[in-house]
Amino acid sequence: MSAPARPAAELPGDSRRSLVVLALLLLALLGMAAIYARDLQLIRAPAGSGHTFVADIDRWRRTQRQRVVESPYNFSLQNDLATLPLQLGDWQGAEIPQTNIEVQILLEPEQYVYRRYRRADGAYLWLSVLGSRQAKSFHSPQICYDADGWRTEISTEMIELEKGEIYALLMQAEKGAWDHIALYFYLYPSHLRDVNGGTVMFKVTTPIFGTVAETVALQKEFIREFFHNARL
Repeated sequence: MSAPARPAAELPGDSRRSLVVLALLLLALLGMAAIYARDLQLIRAPAGSGHTFVADIDRWRRTQRQRVVESPYNFSLQNDLATLPLQLGDWQGAEIPQTNIEVQILLEPEQYVYRRYRRADGAYLWLSVLGSRQAKSFHSPQICYDADGWRTEISTEMIELEKGEIYALLMQAEKGAWDHIALYFYLYPSHLRDVNGGTVMFKVTTPIFGTVAETVALQKEFIREFFHNARL
């Protein structure tokens, strides 16, 4: 009779755990390499394409709405955001005095731009651009509206650009005779979302002109003055 087959040698428990740890580390390194490769594409953007950022609708996690967006304007915190143009197509902007002390005390933004833009036909809107390297500087605008007695609804809105599209959160707010529509999203210097690189919230707020759809179309037209192309 032939000798019984020997059972396959099993790895000691410590060895198995070491292999699992090594496999997890390898997966993490591959993930980081993929992110760095995407950021390298941002750095190597073709000359003349302007400034490139990562846009998303969530401050705390990546979403499927994340896009790489190009702008002729520099939204980096290394730049003075106050240099964003006051004249944009048919829109003429004006600085609004920052009398909201709570923004400075509670949010402590590194930079904060607050303007009203008007068009010759009487349409107007407010632009808020808030930049910071602190997590405490950002929360959903819905929180402030709800605390002040507004009734709000949140949804996601696609904004078509010359090429591609970006996404924004759309907030509808109502309080008595007042109705506001806000479109907002976040800009990051890279896919890593490194806190040292900072974050910028871009928000456009408008009273309702005509219908909600007409108001949102007006806001999108304004946003397209800042952002031209986007890709995954």
